[in-house]
Amino acid sequence: MTKQLISLISALLLAGSSVAGQPANSPQYQSAFVRVELAPDQPAFVALSVDSLGKSKLSVNPLRPPLKADIAYELRQLGTAYEYRRSGMPPGTPAAWAFELAARQIRLRSRFVAGSPPPLLVLNFNPHLNHATLLGLINEDGSVRLPALLHLPDLGTLRITSSVGQKLALGYDALRYVEPEQANDYVRVTFPAASAAMPQVDYNLEVVAIHPGSPELARDARFDGFRRNWLNIFQLNPRLRLLANHAASDPCAFTVFEYSSVAVRTPPLAPGLTALDLIHQTLGRYLSGMKAYGMAGYTQNDPTTRFDYLDTYPSLLIAAADYVRGSKDSAWLKQNYAGLKDWATKMLAMDVNGDGLLEYPASGDSGSWPEQIAVRPANWWDTIGFGHQDAYSNALAYHALIELAELARQASHPEDAQLYSSRADKIRSAYFGTFYNPETGVLAGWRSADGKLHDYYFTFVSGVAITYGLVPPDKANPIMDRLLAKMHEMGYTHFEYGLPGNLIPITRADSVTKEKRWGGPEKEDGSDGFQIYENGGATACYAYFTLKALYKLGRGKEADEILFPLLAGFEQGGFQGVGPNGLTYDWKAWDGTPHGYEGLLVDGYQALLAVLAR
Repeated sequence: MTKQLISLISALLLAGSSVAGQPANSPQYQSAFVRVELAPDQPAFVALSVDSLGKSKLSVNPLRPPLKADIAYELRQLGTAYEYRRSGMPPGTPAAWAFELAARQIRLRSRFVAGSPPPLLVLNFNPHLNHATLLGLINEDGSVRLPALLHLPDLGTLRITSSVGQKLALGYDALRYVEPEQANDYVRVTFPAASAAMPQVDYNLEVVAIHPGSPELARDARFDGFRRNWLNIFQLNPRLRLLANHAASDPCAFTVFEYSSVAVRTPPLAPGLTALDLIHQTLGRYLSGMKAYGMAGYTQNDPTTRFDYLDTYPSLLIAAADYVRGSKDSAWLKQNYAGLKDWATKMLAMDVNGDGLLEYPASGDSGSWPEQIAVRPANWWDTIGFGHQDAYSNALAYHALIELAELARQASHPEDAQLYSSRADKIRSAYFGTFYNPETGVLAGWRSADGKLHDYYFTFVSGVAITYGLVPPDKANPIMDRLLAKMHEMGYTHFEYGLPGNLIPITRADSVTKEKRWGGPEKEDGSDGFQIYENGGATACYAYFTLKALYKLGRGKEADEILFPLLAGFEQGGFQGVGPNGLTYDWKAWDGTPHGYEGLLVDGYQALLAVLAR
């Protein structure tokens, strides 16, 4: 018996035993790729789950139940097709909505009848179960033009197309909870129904798996987490119209380079739609003057973001370079070069003392962070006291300048190219001597204004410096030796949780927050806050740079010992959702206790790039 026949028989059994043409009671359909349950009294999905890999991973239904129908509908079933008509309509009346279900496709069709307009078709996702997102070209009202992708992290992807093309846009909205105890958050996708202006509309939802890599990956189950979750890093915020931490969360300018690093390696999403289009529209928002977290003045209610983070403009510039390289959009570069140069000018102005390295206005001195947060530190790791000269941000700035010099050459600005190249050389000359700590044999996180090195065995700092070529070749392997030895000494082995950002506790004097919830310790040595959130908590965020550094150094066996458990963690959905303690799994203690707050934090999925570094 063929797999196709088995799938069809299974689908028919799940559809129920009602006679064709008669109403079904919550009809169901399931194949290896999709599971659907329909409402019996209105055109609506009761359940919708997707497995892009066709392995029947379909137990999670992320939909909230449809609202009670105002108008009664009759449902008729014809095999695996279902038609909804308003109650009391003549038998020959066109169906308001028709659903046709197949192994890898869901076809939707709506017809307009005068005096009985069909209702909208609404998918209301519960983000506590899955942080769904709609990916595509976004309009000013937040709606997304077709074609588009409906992506369900850890589950799969539906490519949505229509025969009427870009004449249709799907409604899209997302809200983050206002109060934790209230279930008022959502990600909502709305399919417009037929209307008098457009009497017939159709949608085709096709299950797809979009990822780069060789065909061999599909034959090796160790890479299932890579193939299923490659798109997880892309979450489009409909209210702000750009990529963000997730669909209802903050945009962070200092993370755009993470998205672009994945986008430039991503195959086309649909005809006329690429992942780089998502970068294009995100960069457009920033170039138009939009503020985000990590930029001074992001919100009037948060006076702690008083300065632009040191990693903000490097991130945006790297993303711009990725976009131009991947898209070959020279017209965009010419049109926006002045904006990119403005970002570069702001970034270079952060070298206050003229030694080549960027300096943050906060000193980073131990003990300089008050009990109540008055100012945030220099980079993404915003509960740790990075200040003054920050090793991570300066590594990004170096890479940004290398990329920017090439953009200037392409845009026919040779004098700018020379400036950016010379400033990159200046960072390179100063970098290693400034941040290398001979006492530990690794790179410190920052050198504060008082000249002190602050070294907590930051895994990502040494990783990014080696990745971007800022560590002398004879020093790179010894640095990784010391980091891995320290990890072994500290007993960290749960690579399915990712990596700790730091391997020893951040002291109270170097903690920006003093709240235990965020890893802020009460003890001076920081031990009571260790493994909580950014104070040594395990996360996939920035694990990419440690893995990339190991692969770059030819240490594939050691990298694989981290990568494959991490991929298994991705495949198990280990970085999404809420734990029993009410906190989320994007950050964990070393025993797996959740300490996150986002529910899904896209930054961690940059680690999937490490597969391509093998």
